[in-house]
Amino acid sequence: MNSFASPQTLTALPFPRTNTGKPSADDLYSRVFDAILEQRIVPGSRFTEESLGEMFGVSRSSIRQVLTRLSHQQIIILRTHHRPRVAATDVEQTRQTLHARRLTELTLVRLACQQPRPQDLNRLRDLIDSERRCLERDQRGPAIRLSGEFHLQLAEMAGNAPLAHFLGSLVPLTSLAIAQFDAQAEGYCVWQAHEGILDAVERGDAVMAMALMNRHLDHLETTLLNAGSVPSPNRAVG
Repeated sequence: MNSFASPQTLTALPFPRTNTGKPSADDLYSRVFDAILEQRIVPGSRFTEESLGEMFGVSRSSIRQVLTRLSHQQIIILRTHHRPRVAATDVEQTRQTLHARRLTELTLVRLACQQPRPQDLNRLRDLIDSERRCLERDQRGPAIRLSGEFHLQLAEMAGNAPLAHFLGSLVPLTSLAIAQFDAQAEGYCVWQAHEGILDAVERGDAVMAMALMNRHLDHLETTLLNAGSVPSPNRAVG
């Protein structure tokens, strides 16, 4: 069961309104999720659709679609007659999530090695490059989100839709834990580890790809569980 920080109600979110035109649904999702990962919206926070829409310069209906998507990923808690709330994870939930990820991703990366397509590999190379540039610019929220996206797109390459769908329910929770426990860049999914995994997939070397994925998840688990045992106070970023 999730544990929650003492909730605070947000009537004005702590970041400026942007005026870049109406974003697509995916762009708006990324912007809201980045704000959560950067803890501009902290775990346990309550807010209204109106306040969130005002800060992002979009309608309530657009925000509602994003909140529904995030609720399916267990990032936002939606309850009837209650304001939306950002979830807060704990060490035990994180441990269970990472255990499920390991069981799932070792199978997925093995399957991805069977017939890697050039277009899929190129898309993942572009994603790794975007992740690297975000880290170089200290753009923490987008870097965490893109790190998770690498794992999800790699799962799509495997060609097993049920397993990829299951992983899609686990990766956002890991991203939330990385942000909440204030894990440093060297501890979470960094581009060098992803590049090594993708190189092995491109060669069709399933044994190496699985070993690198296992090592990668080992590092992530150790970092998160150690950080989560002494959580950092919630902090605003940006």
